[in-house]
Amino acid sequence: MRISGITYESLVDGPGIRVVIFVQGCDLGCPDCHNPDSHSRTGGREHTIREVIRMMKKPGVRRKMIKGVTFSGGEPFMQAGDLAQIAFEAKRIGWDVTTFTGHLYEELKSRDDADIHALLDLTDYLIDGPYLKEERDLNLKFRGSANQRLIDMNATRKHGRVKLFYG
Repeated sequence: MRISGITYESLVDGPGIRVVIFVQGCDLGCPDCHNPDSHSRTGGREHTIREVIRMMKKPGVRRKMIKGVTFSGGEPFMQAGDLAQIAFEAKRIGWDVTTFTGHLYEELKSRDDADIHALLDLTDYLIDGPYLKEERDLNLKFRGSANQRLIDMNATRKHGRVKLFYG
């Protein structure tokens, strides 16, 4: 899988203190994206899933303080199968999973793609929708524009309809 980097102990990429994995490759090209270097499918570095998991659990990081892992990018659903395996490992160690996407949840859910469904099934918080400069709002939690939703995926699965997270 291709990633452009990992950030440890982030407070702005999902609830609580998080490890953030920035994936490489995006097919959306949102104008004024905050991470345009991640768009190229050949940028970043190639890593095995095992290497990314090892980096995610890096010794020296205050792991007892880490609440979860966030997949950002780039477009995480372009590498959904690999990220689902990493999400499974995050769940195994007691972390939650936040996934950013420029696509809408309903669009992803309707796709006939087992890898996408696996990543959706393991995601606790989904931030969906493209970044729209005209809807930029710096007061929003974890997202850049007002059209983007912060979806509580566990509540969404339980109720059978999109439930937003406000915490």
